[in-house]
Amino acid sequence: MEQICRDDDWIVDESSLTIVSILGRLWAKKSSPMHLKNILDKELRIMHRFRDHPRIVNASNTLHLQTKPSECYAIYMEYASQGNLSEMIYGSRRRSQPIPESLVQRAARMILEGLVDLHSHGYVHCDLKPSNVFVFPSTTTGEPWDLKLAGFGSSKEPDSEYDSMYVGTAKYLPPESFAPNEVIIHPDLDIYALGCVVYEMFGAIPIPEPFDDFYEWMLRGRDISPEAKDFVRRCLDIHPRRPTAAELLNHPFITRRSITEEDKDISRSLIPSVSKLLLA
Repeated sequence: MEQICRDDDWIVDESSLTIVSILGRLWAKKSSPMHLKNILDKELRIMHRFRDHPRIVNASNTLHLQTKPSECYAIYMEYASQGNLSEMIYGSRRRSQPIPESLVQRAARMILEGLVDLHSHGYVHCDLKPSNVFVFPSTTTGEPWDLKLAGFGSSKEPDSEYDSMYVGTAKYLPPESFAPNEVIIHPDLDIYALGCVVYEMFGAIPIPEPFDDFYEWMLRGRDISPEAKDFVRRCLDIHPRRPTAAELLNHPFITRRSITEEDKDISRSLIPSVSKLLLA
């Protein structure tokens, strides 16, 4: 098995998403060419396993075969009307408006809630990154948004050999993934990726290591709290010293901070409107 495959022919990513209306309800349709049916089928299987989980995207019941304009398979997922976490991050940078730490904490907590259940049932996401975290209107009155995990095409299922040709995205993979021996698929992969995502929300950028595929995340020009620094440090620690998702839910960075009304106003300014998404 290749450790990291960068051949896009083996990737069913979120760029295939289109918005469709069925019986007055909006869905996100994700399609794949015929030879990637097994990847899309795995995504659907995992979403069904965690059906109605508040931190995992829901999907339709079956894989659909389409013949026009060309043959492909498709699944229908609940429509994330507020986009994805990547759009939030880079929307803030375009406006030179840092994401408040309380909102970074909220995002990290919601991602962890999804990872705790995945890991406790033997799953490893394997491709956690901002574009695989979808943003929905909050189910809690007064809160800005909720997050759900998606993009399970590279995931490892319990009690099964890992047979994916594609393992993660280089910027979010830990150093041990680039060793000459075969990569070990372990929940640690997701914890490291979470540290990268949190750091990216704070404004960090990935710097490629010279003569290597590994990336070092660097944060300049912003001070973050000691709790946030410790949280990221623990996520990015060397294997096998990274804490579990369940342990991180009790970290002071996750448990201590509340969201102010000013933070909520900033959050709303970073979310694209439904009309803009439909016209994109």
